[in-house]
Amino acid sequence: MVAYLGDYAHSLDADIRYGQTVDTLDRDNDGFTARGSGFTIEATHLIMATGSFDSPYIPPLPRAHEFSGQILHSADYVSPHHFAGTQVAVVGAGNSAVQIATELSAVADVTVCSRRPVHWQAQRLWGRDNNWWLSRSGLDTSKFFAQRLGAGVPVIDDGTYQRAFREGRVQWRPLFDRVDTAGVHHADGSVSTPDTIIFATGYRPHLPLLTSILPHVEATTPSHRNGVSTVDPQLGFVGSERQRSFSSATVRGVGADALATVRGLKLMEKPSARSRYYAH
Repeated sequence: MVAYLGDYAHSLDADIRYGQTVDTLDRDNDGFTARGSGFTIEATHLIMATGSFDSPYIPPLPRAHEFSGQILHSADYVSPHHFAGTQVAVVGAGNSAVQIATELSAVADVTVCSRRPVHWQAQRLWGRDNNWWLSRSGLDTSKFFAQRLGAGVPVIDDGTYQRAFREGRVQWRPLFDRVDTAGVHHADGSVSTPDTIIFATGYRPHLPLLTSILPHVEATTPSHRNGVSTVDPQLGFVGSERQRSFSSATVRGVGADALATVRGLKLMEKPSARSRYYAH
């Protein structure tokens, strides 16, 4: 995958700059000005392709400051060895939560906490990988499919993760509504005392640079239609989760989204328009 992305980047006729961060954005009648340490770039159009994986989301917890253990996001999880011999609560019912919990179960006492029990989807159906079926059926590029799924994406499993739950190496408990000095208070009235809580609760869009040019727009929920801002017709987005379909934030789906955004910005009708790709 790394080699593929490197080759793809080299094949583009684009000014790609690594290790540069855009610190400020300005907007005037001619377009946008991006400034960072030692550089200034002007462009008639701007595409925000930073995605959302720089902004881990942990839901607010009443009295969380009273909890004596540590609270982490799955983005901070590196290795199970740091948690050997401890009790860990993993929050979430998606792939990340279940995969982390299963890995931790080899060295720690692990509980998965979620609003609903984990929903499973077989990795292979009739001899084909689940992703093959999504691609061939067109469901992964269907806007309707993405809307129907909502947040209830099943855990893709070849049997490994269900076995960990079935054998009791990973326990499931209903989600808690608060933590304090006594521990974690679950919805069924029980209390547990984990040493660590790991939130596998996803990410949220985080586009603070936009607030300087569009101060009335909420930077966490950019409004767009097929990748083109509904506020500024020269501003586009690529790589946001479910931007146009279930596969929008994946390598398989982002190409179609990029094409829709470029066409929506009418850049393909104006070959001379100044535009840039940014690596942030």
